[in-house]
Amino acid sequence: MEEDTYRTIEAPAEGLYKEKGSKFIALAYPVYSEEEVKETMAELKKQYYDARHHCYAYSLGADKGRFRANDDGEPNHSAGDPILGQIRSADLSNVLIAVIRYFGGTKLGVGGLINAYKTAAADALEHATIIEKHETVLLQAQYAYPQMNDVMSLVKEYDLNVRDQQFELDCCLTLEVRKKLQEEITTKLEGIEGVKVSVLNELPV
Repeated sequence: MEEDTYRTIEAPAEGLYKEKGSKFIALAYPVYSEEEVKETMAELKKQYYDARHHCYAYSLGADKGRFRANDDGEPNHSAGDPILGQIRSADLSNVLIAVIRYFGGTKLGVGGLINAYKTAAADALEHATIIEKHETVLLQAQYAYPQMNDVMSLVKEYDLNVRDQQFELDCCLTLEVRKKLQEEITTKLEGIEGVKVSVLNELPV
């Protein structure tokens, strides 16, 4: 696998594990930033407001360099780490798995918890479709209307994904570009007279 290629899940997926009355609902999501993780967890805490624990783990980036495991009040390393372990053993990135626990009245012990969180996370991934993706960056090209044909022929040549476009007196195009082609495409765009290129962290609102 090339260095800017990674495995992730295509769409959200759900898993479930029950033990001694406790219910563990596992929810897996494709995510691309810490901000997205925060927003998703905030939504889940609202949706499952009556649950005892909202534990989670995530891994981000083609190099899997950004990751976190959170036990949310369970004993240390009994929830977040087993969830992260499932993400790693499936060799995935840009994935968040949250496991929502409804307590059933009987304590499971640390070993029981590790097994429960691990099994629930694994079940969610079993229901997910695994795909390969390339790490991408967002480039914004600004140019005057007469440059439109040159810019669009470059977009067509590289089969670039247009994420946002504004065609007025000045034109603005937001393109999703494979990371390893970033330099090459930036150089070609800037080679067209009057085109300015910048890197965006997120899509314009």
